[in-house]
Amino acid sequence: MKKLTCLSLLLFFSATFAFGQGLPRTVPEDVGVSAKRLKRIRSLLQGYYNSGQVSGFLTVVARRGKVVYFETIGMRDVENSKPIEPDTIFHIYSMSKPITSVAVMMLYEEGHFQLTTPVSEFIPEFENMKVYNDDQTEILDAKRKITIKHLLMHTAGLTYGWGNKPVDARYREAKIREPGSTLADMVKKLGDIPLVHEPDEKWTYSVSTDVLGYLVEVVSGMPFEEFLQTRLFEPLGMIDTGFSVPLEKRDRLATLYRRTRENGLRRTKRAAIPDDEFTFFPSGGGGLVSTAADYMRFSQMLLNGGELDGVRILGKKTVELMRYPHHDNWFGLGFSVVTRKNPPNTLDSVGNFSWGGAAATTFWIDPQEELVGLLMTQLLNNRYPFQQQFKVLTYQALTE
Repeated sequence: MKKLTCLSLLLFFSATFAFGQGLPRTVPEDVGVSAKRLKRIRSLLQGYYNSGQVSGFLTVVARRGKVVYFETIGMRDVENSKPIEPDTIFHIYSMSKPITSVAVMMLYEEGHFQLTTPVSEFIPEFENMKVYNDDQTEILDAKRKITIKHLLMHTAGLTYGWGNKPVDARYREAKIREPGSTLADMVKKLGDIPLVHEPDEKWTYSVSTDVLGYLVEVVSGMPFEEFLQTRLFEPLGMIDTGFSVPLEKRDRLATLYRRTRENGLRRTKRAAIPDDEFTFFPSGGGGLVSTAADYMRFSQMLLNGGELDGVRILGKKTVELMRYPHHDNWFGLGFSVVTRKNPPNTLDSVGNFSWGGAAATTFWIDPQEELVGLLMTQLLNNRYPFQQQFKVLTYQALTE
């Protein structure tokens, strides 16, 4: 162990001890990271908090399977002076997508389907899809069938309904992911709405991952949330991840904030917490809540090639297939991927795979450097560059 002051060691292990069931800790220098240079992360993020732009942060960096940096800044509930703590629960929104994609690939490994299998073999509602023409003025018969791979890559022709096209209006009218409805209800609605483009024609961010959640449900014969709990969360020790928050953990849930035009913060109405059948909706594309410890275990499992602490979730080649850039040299099966043809605009490595969530959460996994980075916060409509800055300040601390 490289020489550090007693105070530095005490502060480091005190901060990371409360990380609970997360990854083991080590002194940064033991795995080629400078503790001194890592301090720049706190200095930068503290500035955002001090200026009132962000309610708070929780950041974690792990190298070679061990945590080298763990920091909490600010509040999980500003108005009630409740600080972010190591076990704070965050809405992770689209960081649910990699989790759902892993669930799909678990079933793929068991031989239930091929990636090129038409989804309609399991979801008949997608058998005879219609599609809008390029200018959205005419509805035609789709020439191609939606495959499972199309859903994983967001090239199925589905959308989110956020725009001003006729298809977007139909999504809103149908209330595709209505609280209290089921995944089966969702796909029935989707089957009646034309695709925004032909499958495999282009990348369109969409409800595809929610459809994958229903695919898991159909293929496995159990509710999607039950599959995740029994086949993924429990084996990995992800004790605080799910589509709802138990009453006894409710106080740990961070409050959502929205950026104002004046670069301040506005508390949002707390996102609906699924308490009963009237509010519950297991959105595989954006419905999960989680903790830093849980998501780090999930990420480290992927970095390890599908295994963590003797528990194998996926095979090594399956993880490699997921992080291969299948579409336009940047998107894999559930992740954004850095390639030589899609070079990074910040410190990064070829092969890095990552994604983020609507409340400005983000993570990345770097196989080349054996590195995982995770930033948790709860800021909707974020326009600040702290995600990229966090990554830069992590990489500049590497010494070997």
